[in-house]
Parts: sequence; C-alpha cells; structure tokens
Amino acid sequence: MPIEMLLLAALDGLAYGSLIFLVAVGLSLIFGVLGIINVAHGSFYAIGAYVAAAGVLAMGAMGLPAWLAFPFLLVAAALVGTVVGGLVEIVLLRRVYGKEEVLQLIVTFAVFMILEDAQKVVFGVQPYFANAPMNWLGTVEVFGIFYTKYQLILMPLVALAVLVGLRFFLRRTRFGRAIVAVTQDREAATAMGIDAARVYLITFIIGASLAALGGALASATTSLTPGIGAGTLVLSFAVAATAGLGRIEGAAVAALLIGLGRSVAVYFAPEFDVLIPYLIMMLVLLVRPQGLFSTVQTRKV
Repeated sequence: MPIEMLLLAALDGLAYGSLIFLVAVGLSLIFGVLGIINVAHGSFYAIGAYVAAAGVLAMGAMGLPAWLAFPFLLVAAALVGTVVGGLVEIVLLRRVYGKEEVLQLIVTFAVFMILEDAQKVVFGVQPYFANAPMNWLGTVEVFGIFYTKYQLILMPLVALAVLVGLRFFLRRTRFGRAIVAVTQDREAATAMGIDAARVYLITFIIGASLAALGGALASATTSLTPGIGAGTLVLSFAVAATAGLGRIEGAAVAALLIGLGRSVAVYFAPEFDVLIPYLIMMLVLLVRPQGLFSTVQTRKV
C-alpha cells in the first residue's frame, strides 16, 4: 500500500538522516573551526565501522552479553577519533594550516587514500556484518509496521544527544567558548592566552570521533565492504553544503531533509535514489549559494 510505503520511507529517512548527521556535523565542526574541508573524514567513518564490527564479533565469539556492544560502540568511536584523528592532525594537518586550499585538499585526499588501503590491510576485503546490537533491541510496531528499535529509537536519540551536547559544549563550557573565540579571531584569542594549537587538536578529534560514531552505529545495520567511507563522505558533503559549511543545527535539518528525500526515492522511484540528495543540494545552492542556514560574513560555529 502507498501509505505503508510512505511510512516506511519516513522511518528509513529518520534513521538514515540521523546517521548522516553524525558524519556531516563532524565535518562542519572541523571546517568551522579549522577552516579545512577534510576529505579524509570518510575514512574515520569507515574505520569506526570496522573497529566496532570487529569488536562486536569478537565479543560474541567470547560469549559476552550482547548489551556490552552498546558501550563498546562509543569506546570504538572515541578510540578511532583520538588515535587516528589525533595522529592525522598532529603529523599532517597542522603543517598546512594557513596554506592554500588546494594544498589542504590534496593532503587530506592523500590521507583518505592511505587510510583506505590501510583498512584493507588490517581488516581484509571480506564483508563484516555485526548485527548483534540491533537484534538484541528487537522490533517495535508502528501503525502496523514492525521496525527495529535500534534504527527507530537509538540512532535518532544518539543524533539528538550529539546535537544538544555540541551546542551546550560550545556555548556553556570554558573550552567551548575558547573554540568559538579561536574561530572568530585566532590572533586575538592567542593574545588572550588561548592555546590555538590545542583547540585545533581537540576540535579535530571531536569531529573525527563523531564520524567514527556514525560508522560504529552503521556497523550493526549494514554489511561493511571496502569503499564505504567514500559514499558516506560525499553524502556528508552534500548535507554540510546544503546547510552551510560550519552550521551545526543546519546540518541536522539538512540531514533529515536529504535522508527523507533519498528514502522516498528508494520506495517510489528507485532509479533516482542516488540522484536525489545531490539534486536537493543543487536546488538549495542555486537559490542560496551559502547554504540554507548560513549568512554572508557570519560566525560559523
């Protein structure tokens, strides 16, 4: 029935939009503070997914309770963001701050390619699928349709918690205000005693961890194969560009809009499901080149 298909499309769009938001908001945060469009962002998503899936499968093999997978997803995301993201920022990115944008893009693209090959070396090329967390939560009936609680409840709640937490962190905490100060005027913030290098490092780790969290959550819902980071990266760019690079709340609205648009296309016009997110982005940028929620010469975080 068309109504049932529309409801399924809405539920899928909510789950998918929540997932893409986590990746896109990390990308927007990094751009808003560091001023770098991080092409390597998709690799953090992929590595987070692989680490989470490998850990959940290992826990299952050891006979550990399935509920332990949920805290492990958070641990895996934080570990990937801190170790991999921290190393990328310290070793490479801080050498190109203030350089030409083309050089920054080339460097982050090179990191992306290196990390893509590293995933194949570490995890191989066979698919990973660790659906134990999703199965453990079970399903819920929504107007006669059974849907997984993992996708319907957990993923949107995590996305909402990230959105609220980021806004509180940036507006109400001392370090969050330091981030905003560096974003607005690095020289003035440094003169006031703020360690800009530390702000950049922690911001990049947070952004990378959010991408890894998106991958960790996705690991329970889909089969992981080499190249998953590339597709997610392009979609997260579409979300960030639609919202306006650096806009956190806007990324949530744009992710939901693109998620719903893609899901509707999957059910009613599957031949256009890949096209729809970029069509939405194109239409928005034709009308508002700065994005839905950005204004000219405004603060980005």
